[in-house]
Amino acid sequence: MRDFLSSNPNLDGKSILVTGGTGSFGQKFVETLLANYKPARVIIYSRDELKQFEMAQKFSPEKYENIRYFIGDVRDRDRLTLAMRNVDYVVHAAAMKQVPAAEYNPMECLKTNVNGAENIVSAAMANNVRKIIALSTDKAANPINLYGASKLASDKIFIAANNITGLTGPRCSVVRYGNVVGSRGSVIPFFENLINQGAKALPITDERMTRFWITLEQGVNFVLSSLEMMQGGEVFVPKIPSMKMTTLAKAMAPNLELKYVGIRPGEKLHEVMVPYDDGRNTIELPDRYIIEPAFAFWSDHKAQYKNAKPAGEDFSYTSDNNTEWLDEAGLKAMLQQRQINKAA
Repeated sequence: MRDFLSSNPNLDGKSILVTGGTGSFGQKFVETLLANYKPARVIIYSRDELKQFEMAQKFSPEKYENIRYFIGDVRDRDRLTLAMRNVDYVVHAAAMKQVPAAEYNPMECLKTNVNGAENIVSAAMANNVRKIIALSTDKAANPINLYGASKLASDKIFIAANNITGLTGPRCSVVRYGNVVGSRGSVIPFFENLINQGAKALPITDERMTRFWITLEQGVNFVLSSLEMMQGGEVFVPKIPSMKMTTLAKAMAPNLELKYVGIRPGEKLHEVMVPYDDGRNTIELPDRYIIEPAFAFWSDHKAQYKNAKPAGEDFSYTSDNNTEWLDEAGLKAMLQQRQINKAA
């Protein structure tokens, strides 16, 4: 299983702000930073005071003198500008992520995911932030729901920002990956709850459905390595395994029946991370694909990836055409590691 630490960023002495820092990714990212580097400051920027209070029980400012907690919303440009003073790097993980909530509350989704992205760029430019790396989603590739469409718009904002930030402004790039094993609100804890409640069957939307899978640790490491190598404008996509949802269910509860309930509104049969029409702009490294921007500024940065090879005119990267598949043993190893990390 890849760890994605192909390079180690020099974060010692740097100030890093993490939007949505109290989420699953944010907490693991901060834990990794504090365990492996000596950052000058780590700023947790989020709007939920209870989650910040709970996170501060684990990462207290008394124990970690370099950690700061800022209550704020990415919709609030002034607050972001204040929080980014003397910040070197921004990791943007805040988003409205629930597909049904986004469909029912479209303007709220756009305010957070699209206007929030614009606010991040503006605040970073005002403070001469060096780098921004934004977390995206497979749902932004060929989107069919508002969450995916809003994240595609967000991705475009960060990529196009490199046209105007200039040599002194922040360089902006995007990381895109699939389902995180065990993240809040995902299918694995959902199935676990049903199993613990004595369910007689597990609901499956479609027997053909496939998904990409990545662990939380892999996701954090992928962001860190992408932060190190980024030139600004790339969409980084990790090479990760696919799995059929029926295999997932049987691995978690081999004795339970499967109940097919049909695909929900806004849901795809298979996930896409590199659409067919982006294939011609995609290059390949041993552990990842990189979708290159189509803007003229990118010609100055191509030398950074001289060892990469073109993915090909007809290339696409979807969960059903993947060459790497996760079996039951592989999933169980991921779940076991998740339990170890939860206990730590």
